[in-house]
Amino acid sequence: MFADRAAAGKRLAEALLAPGGLDLSSAGPPIVLGLPRGGLPVARAVADALAAPLDVLVVRKLGAPGHAEYAIGAIGPGGIRVIDQEAAAAVGATADSLADIERQEAAELVRRESRFRAGRAPLDLAGRTAIIVDDGVATGATAGVACRAARALGASRVILAVPVAPAAWVTRLGDAADAYVAVETPRHFWAVGQHYRDFRQTSDEEVLAALR
Repeated sequence: MFADRAAAGKRLAEALLAPGGLDLSSAGPPIVLGLPRGGLPVARAVADALAAPLDVLVVRKLGAPGHAEYAIGAIGPGGIRVIDQEAAAAVGATADSLADIERQEAAELVRRESRFRAGRAPLDLAGRTAIIVDDGVATGATAGVACRAARALGASRVILAVPVAPAAWVTRLGDAADAYVAVETPRHFWAVGQHYRDFRQTSDEEVLAALR
């Protein structure tokens, strides 16, 4: 159980820096990429501990029709798109309903990019190690898209790091990342929020503060 996202970020940084663990500087100093909104307070703590630059990587979950919290896919910058066809079929999502959801989420992706960047250009990932940080992984849909987006933006190595994830998360995500780090991987996993005492929604203002 983590007190809040900042506390989770400190523990995640400890895991990343553990002796005998990952070589984080094999491609030069890493860049930490936080997934908004909840991933940014976690990523801020990680970036501070690693003395690494922090940027935002905006991806959007595609929720099932009528059940927005259940991910059946995700989209990211540059038109990157992943659909879990099995999950989409299970909830009866049609091509038209998926297209409607994707249009809505694409518009929100553009809004958040504009809001969070506030005119700042993205950090250059070319040839660098990208450490993608979120407050946890559930289905892995958005995390997988984020990893693919970082590669498309030029990262030579991608590390996905989260405070908590299901026990089988690495198998589910496969080769989306080059390495995976989680502080906790409980066998009985229901939702990310159950592993935090304070899991209040992160605001746009908190994201901007973390990026500053």
